[in-house]
Amino acid sequence: MSHVLAAVAWPYANGPRHIGHVSGFGVPSDIFSRYMRMAGHDVLMVSGTDEHGTPILVQADGEGLTAREAADKYNRIIVEDLAALGLSYDLFTRTTTRNHYAVVQEIFEGLQANGYIVSQVQMGAISPSTGRTLPDRYIEGTCPICGYTSARGDQCDNCGNQLDPIDLINPHSKINGETPEFRETEHLFLDLGAFAEALGEWLDSREGWRPNVLRFSRNLVDDLRPRAITRDLDWGVPIPRDGWDTKRFYVWFDAVIGYLSASIEWARRTDNPEAWREWWQNDAARGYYFMGKDNIVFHSLIWPSILLGYDGKGDKGGKPGALGELGLPTEVVSSEYLTMEGRKFSSSRRVVIYVRDFLSRYEADALRYFIAVAGPETTDTDFTWAEFLRRNNDELVAGWGNLVNRSIAMAAKNFGAIPAPGPLLPADEELLATAKAGFATVGGLLEQHRQKLAINEAMRVVAEANRYLSDQAPWTLKGEDQRERLGTILHTALQVINDCNTLLSPFLPHSAQKIYELLGGAGVLAPMPRIVEVEDLDGGPGYPILTGDYSGGAWESTAITPGTPLQPPTPVFKKLDPSIVEEELARLGG
Repeated sequence: MSHVLAAVAWPYANGPRHIGHVSGFGVPSDIFSRYMRMAGHDVLMVSGTDEHGTPILVQADGEGLTAREAADKYNRIIVEDLAALGLSYDLFTRTTTRNHYAVVQEIFEGLQANGYIVSQVQMGAISPSTGRTLPDRYIEGTCPICGYTSARGDQCDNCGNQLDPIDLINPHSKINGETPEFRETEHLFLDLGAFAEALGEWLDSREGWRPNVLRFSRNLVDDLRPRAITRDLDWGVPIPRDGWDTKRFYVWFDAVIGYLSASIEWARRTDNPEAWREWWQNDAARGYYFMGKDNIVFHSLIWPSILLGYDGKGDKGGKPGALGELGLPTEVVSSEYLTMEGRKFSSSRRVVIYVRDFLSRYEADALRYFIAVAGPETTDTDFTWAEFLRRNNDELVAGWGNLVNRSIAMAAKNFGAIPAPGPLLPADEELLATAKAGFATVGGLLEQHRQKLAINEAMRVVAEANRYLSDQAPWTLKGEDQRERLGTILHTALQVINDCNTLLSPFLPHSAQKIYELLGGAGVLAPMPRIVEVEDLDGGPGYPILTGDYSGGAWESTAITPGTPLQPPTPVFKKLDPSIVEEELARLGG
């Protein structure tokens, strides 16, 4: 057993999240965490809503709300949506807690004490119509390095280089299209260049990363330069420095520190406030960071730099801060983009389906299945309603659901319980061995973040079981002298269903629990998160968190018990009418 940190990208709280978001950070991290817990590891899965920065202010203005009211509104919507998806966070919190403020300020103090914070005057982008600072990501223009016409003010997604808004050719505001004004303003910077050597050595020591993530990160190391960590704002984490009352920490700086602050908050909410150290200061612990590819640079370069600086391991040396030395990520697990019907997700253009809307019409496991089997694991992937329909009806319903329903129905009708097996024939033994072998195969793939191959391997066992039933044709065995063989076939099928259900439970936890109970299982196979209303630990406003007790089934074949009563089942999955494709395309406006 080892301590495993699942650090999940923080969804931004300026609106509800769509299915493209959860395909990158949410579902993959939950599948991994559920598997690792079942395999016996001590998992800490943490995240929360990212609630600072100008986009929150822009959203709040548009709705006639204060920034805090807007953050409260969307924090709650996101918490409810992630709970409905079954994402098993040990703590899903938010960046507006007093605990988070204190941890961010402590990390800043440590970086400053070690000499990695520098002050510089730069040209800041201002909206001429509002006088408000424009965040880098809300400014677009042409990249001066590669000529990409949709580069952002902080980086170019085409060539990966860091940028400043003033570098862009023909910059314009994404909010209202106006050309920003640039004014001199003093800011604090993280001296990223001081970590180039340490980062290069660390990246060179990484094994098993997705090649695109490692290659992208390694290519940027030599060009790192100081990056601003403050902004001219009144909404964000205060800067613990005299004379900086009108500025706040830049949202990217405080958000990545959230992995640590959430771990500390989780520990403080248990009976052991120092428990977080097992995941951050234990040499044997492993930390996996899950996000979409637009966040790679923050997790493979900037967050490790912050940790190195706090630990005193950059070019300027230093010593660990008051929290002690903190561990760097083991792996940055980045997904590619999910598009929709061939187009980028865009709320403004109605090319979007929000998680809440999706789950009001379809089952959570249907979405989880699509993301696992066809999501953007290593390449950009297109979500189409036709493909969603096909995957649901042909694979979930006709493949897995049909195997479960017909096997349990036959056993319930003929025996009223799980039948006892008679002598096994080679076909029985071969199928049972195939299912048992799946635990090592599927588990090994999940540990390497190869979730598509893993679920395909599990569904291959399902296909073998369906083939076995077709070959053995138990429905033809109606004589009393055939009853023992009928019982053996159905026992074998039910045992393999039990094994397949365990193999599929990280992917399909809602249906896994149903199937477990249909087979007479007691207790919990696939635990679910719960929403808990809590008080801020340090006197701030209360808020909802996601948490849970995730002790459930083990990653192993468990023998079914003959004589366990069985009831005729109702279908586990819902078959969808082909008309949904046209209905959903009409909702998209195309």
